[in-house]
Amino acid sequence: MNHEHVRRLIAKRADTPGAANDLLKTIRILMTFAIATGWRTDDPTAGVTSFAPGACHAWTDDEIEAFEARWPQGTCERTAFALLLCTGQRRSDVVRMAWDDVANGSISLAHSKFSATMSVPLHPDLQAALAAWPRRGGRILVTTFGKPFTPSGFGNFMAIKIALAGLPDRCVTDGLRKAAAQRLAEVGCTADEITAIAGRRNVSKASARPKPAVPCLPALTAIESS
Repeated sequence: MNHEHVRRLIAKRADTPGAANDLLKTIRILMTFAIATGWRTDDPTAGVTSFAPGACHAWTDDEIEAFEARWPQGTCERTAFALLLCTGQRRSDVVRMAWDDVANGSISLAHSKFSATMSVPLHPDLQAALAAWPRRGGRILVTTFGKPFTPSGFGNFMAIKIALAGLPDRCVTDGLRKAAAQRLAEVGCTADEITAIAGRRNVSKASARPKPAVPCLPALTAIESS
């Protein structure tokens, strides 16, 4: 393996920058080990740059509809998808969502990165998904064994289901957060509202698309930051 091999491997994953960056990190770890053990004298990843964070693809309406057509209401796949798209949360936060978080037409969201919690109205699509999904424990999403997902396990689960829906590699779970932010922006939510709901430091990448697609999650009912 040489520098050009690494560059091509990373370039092939340009549509999924997060996956490309993870692969680059993995190769670098392997090469560090190879050099330490005397198997190599050089690091072919030297000079190969990672993609800028936040460069993931925002799912299009057609891609969203394709996933929903493949995974109907009442499946874990569709419920997980609705939680991701209709709340705009990270997968690490989605796997922690519990049935007790849903009450009076709202869902309580907790941002693990920013130590903030809030309550926002349930989107109709999410209401429908939750109504069709049986309760099998305290957490909303559980594995086939009835156990809560880990963030990495959930990421692998969704990657497989996205691929089975026939969607391109550029469609990753974090792209649903970007699609949610775009939809909020295009129906008139303020930057502060989008930032609070999605747990972002800024919303510079949440640019509006040509037509409204989802009713805005109206004013937040509560925000608490520690």
